[in-house]
Amino acid sequence: MKKLSRHLAPLAAAAGALACASAAQAQQASSVQLYGLLDTGVEYVSNVGGSYSLTRVPTNTNTAPSRVGFRGNEDLGNGLSAVFTLEMGIDPGNGVSNQGGRLFGRQAYVGLKSGLGTVSVGRIYTMTFWGGTSADIHGGGIYGTGSLDSYLPNARVDNALGWMFNQSGWTLGATYSLGRDAVNAGPSPAGTNCAGESGADSRACRQWSLMAKYDTADWGVALANDRMYGRTVGAAPDAVFGGLNSSSKSDNRLTVNGWVKLDKTKIGAGVIRRNNDGLPARPDSDMWHLGVLHPVTPQLDLSAQWVGLRYRNASAYNANLISVRGTYNFSKRTAVYAQAGYISNSDNSTVSVSGGTTGSNPAAGKSQTGFNVGLRHAF
Repeated sequence: MKKLSRHLAPLAAAAGALACASAAQAQQASSVQLYGLLDTGVEYVSNVGGSYSLTRVPTNTNTAPSRVGFRGNEDLGNGLSAVFTLEMGIDPGNGVSNQGGRLFGRQAYVGLKSGLGTVSVGRIYTMTFWGGTSADIHGGGIYGTGSLDSYLPNARVDNALGWMFNQSGWTLGATYSLGRDAVNAGPSPAGTNCAGESGADSRACRQWSLMAKYDTADWGVALANDRMYGRTVGAAPDAVFGGLNSSSKSDNRLTVNGWVKLDKTKIGAGVIRRNNDGLPARPDSDMWHLGVLHPVTPQLDLSAQWVGLRYRNASAYNANLISVRGTYNFSKRTAVYAQAGYISNSDNSTVSVSGGTTGSNPAAGKSQTGFNVGLRHAF
């Protein structure tokens, strides 16, 4: 027995070494990252409801709303990797989940990545989001394009298949959702009660998007199209928020934008042509944006943007928003900022200057001013 033990000992040691090596190799071939961003501040909005002002801690403040997430990948060999992302949106003012109360409302998907691109399944961004990230200077922040079209900072879909391909400056992408929104949190773009996946109506609550984008170090252009379908409503109180109460009705956004760098100054511009059957009195509109970002010092950035909403054949609903922002970066992770916005509404328009939180709309035809100061930290 002792001789047998002596013979087996080297084999056991070798097996242990191989097991440790395999474990180390597995650890090197896969990774999981915890990341997040907390961005919060205090906002003042004038002329709310036409008669009073409002001071609050808004849900959304700067260009990147607060979130916590996990992402990871595993090398499967031969150029193939498994990837995943779980990302939750957080209201830092009270700690609740955003996106209609979803646990992972910003992103929740698993996929495979290869030289042919990344294929993903789950809750993902549409191509409207990816098409606008480079040219929209103030993004979906508190005084930006999201104030005039609240879908833009919420351009995600449930129950979706996605594909994204990057090579030589080109980005191509597509999404297809079998049921674009499974949460009843409306009326809100974060939850419009349109789960779909119906055997009785193959087009109910479906949504698709496409994008072609080209970026260099100094300029870029993007073209994207995004179409969502409604569903036929049942008995009260059933409803599809946004007016798409039939699968024959759709809401389509065609986005064209571009950006250029002149020395250190970045200029971005674009237009979204929208055809929305959910607003039969004013279905067709164009939303233009033009912005500029200039780094005054390595720590201080100044930016400004104009956004204009124009309804074809319904000019009484038009609106114009102007915003300015100053951001001081203490480091790559921590910054403070101050920003202001002003909106002028046409006779029947009630658009709020602030996309930070609902409940701050002015009376019809009234202008409004907003001011926000805040702090942002990434990890």
